[in-house]
Amino acid sequence: MSRWMPDAAGRLSRAAQELYAERGFEQTTVAEIAERAGLTKRTFFRHFPDKREVVFPLSARIHQVIVEAMAAAPADLSPLAVVLEGYGAAADMLNSGHEAARRRRAVIAANPELREREQAKFAQTSAAVTEALCERGVAPRSAFLTAAAGAAAWRAARDCWIDDPEERDLRALLRESVEELRAVVAAPLAPAP
Repeated sequence: MSRWMPDAAGRLSRAAQELYAERGFEQTTVAEIAERAGLTKRTFFRHFPDKREVVFPLSARIHQVIVEAMAAAPADLSPLAVVLEGYGAAADMLNSGHEAARRRRAVIAANPELREREQAKFAQTSAAVTEALCERGVAPRSAFLTAAAGAAAWRAARDCWIDDPEERDLRALLRESVEELRAVVAAPLAPAP
């Protein structure tokens, strides 16, 4: 095996997803993933702490992109608009990876441990969005509610994007999800009993 080859993390992630799809998550070892990628087990552990994390190679970068875009958003934007700036930047980053996202979701859907890890990733990002809003002066409760609304819109848009055979623009789907959320939230509440 070569000592250095480009895009080791990407190759490991693709190899893992192939093996997980072929053999299942539980039946695949780190050594097999490394071998399929043409790398060593040691190289695997330089990039990923475990075989679950290899399924989420972009999560740290997505998290960073969201928070940075929120920090760069104009000061006069509403809290929800700031959150949409963040998730919109993530959408722009992911837009070209439609087929990879479909394959990845199939692997995650087939394994409860990976579904749990994905939920933890969503929760970490939502917590970071809440913190970023608080740093902009938004009250903690409002920040939490806004972050939760933004995360819900993001997940709805992302799922629609993955399922859409026409590969629509993820940012456009995010805007549609937010508008649908606004309509639901604006509907009158049922009278109290």
